[in-house]
Amino acid sequence: MQYAGIMLMAGIGVPLLAALNAALGRLIGSPAVAATVLFAVAFVVAAGTALLTAPEAAARLATAPKHLFLGGVLVAFYVLSITWIAPIIGVGNAVFFVLLGQLIAAAAIDHFGLFSAQVSPLSLTRAAGIALMAVGVFVTQKA
Repeated sequence: MQYAGIMLMAGIGVPLLAALNAALGRLIGSPAVAATVLFAVAFVVAAGTALLTAPEAAARLATAPKHLFLGGVLVAFYVLSITWIAPIIGVGNAVFFVLLGQLIAAAAIDHFGLFSAQVSPLSLTRAAGIALMAVGVFVTQKA
């Protein structure tokens, strides 16, 4: 249950991040500069955490498959796009589409066991649950 709580807090952080960074981007007139500031702050926090918890891990980076570094491109795309688009369509609508994309991608990753993920086949019941979640998120944005 501890892991679920951490992930719930991370989920709460996604729309907060979107709203805060969108407001900063609007205030300074540049979503790209706001995203850069976000990444600078995130780098300091992540680097400090890495130094405190696993300083020896950096030495193993050279042997890691290079495609695993694409996560950085994806997080940059997310932050840049949410910072730019949330002020236009609203944080709730922007996060709705992010959640929909997450549901689809997570189901595919789990079904095929991509990137060494635990395999969890997409059964009819699971697909219905994902669809119900997507409809639920959609309904919250239409109300």
